[in-house]
Amino acid sequence: MDQILFYGVPSGCSFGSIVALEWLGLPYRLSRVEMPEVVQSEAYRRLNPVGETPTLLTADGRAISESLAILNHLGAQGVDTGLAFRQGTPGFDRLNQALGFLNTSFFNAFSPLWYTLEHGVAGPERDALRAYGAAKVAKAHADLEAMLGGQDWLLGQRSLADAYFIGIARWTKYHDVVDRRDYPGLQRLFERLEADPAVQFAHAIERGEPARSTRGFHGEVSLEEALGLVKQAA
Repeated sequence: MDQILFYGVPSGCSFGSIVALEWLGLPYRLSRVEMPEVVQSEAYRRLNPVGETPTLLTADGRAISESLAILNHLGAQGVDTGLAFRQGTPGFDRLNQALGFLNTSFFNAFSPLWYTLEHGVAGPERDALRAYGAAKVAKAHADLEAMLGGQDWLLGQRSLADAYFIGIARWTKYHDVVDRRDYPGLQRLFERLEADPAVQFAHAIERGEPARSTRGFHGEVSLEEALGLVKQAA
């Protein structure tokens, strides 16, 4: 069977894995997971006990969770594309360094802001969390701008790190705590990625609109259908 990516809506970080699959040209299907309702369901937790997206169901029926692990798994299937690198090479180390920063510092900077939004926090607690989150997001942007160092892409060439970046960078539309124009390198990278056909495809998928794949997308399956495929593969 084709590998299946379970992606979270609205605006999950799984967006980056959709872009990566498109760039790599790998055969795949998608399964939509509504957050927070379906992602916390007993059915989805059969695939991912933590109840988070993304989850990748491999062609042989194994479930892989966490974006960093998924992107490394996908990258190993496409080292000849230049988007990822063979383990043990300097390129692999640089890619892992970038993915590690995006996964820990950049992603995590938004956590206090998401908490206030998703849990209806009000009053002084909300103000404190927003101030803390705003400081973390600003620092993460400044650090990432320094890492970019005037290059067109995070590693100097397009890589899976850029795919992961765009899925997180768009969160500023929910949390208006930085002006990306204050970080001109990141702003140029964001605009370049937003114009990319694979990114536009991923946006259309999330919105539930007709989407034209540039590569190996073989359609969507429901969570129930996907779980049935897991049983067959067992």
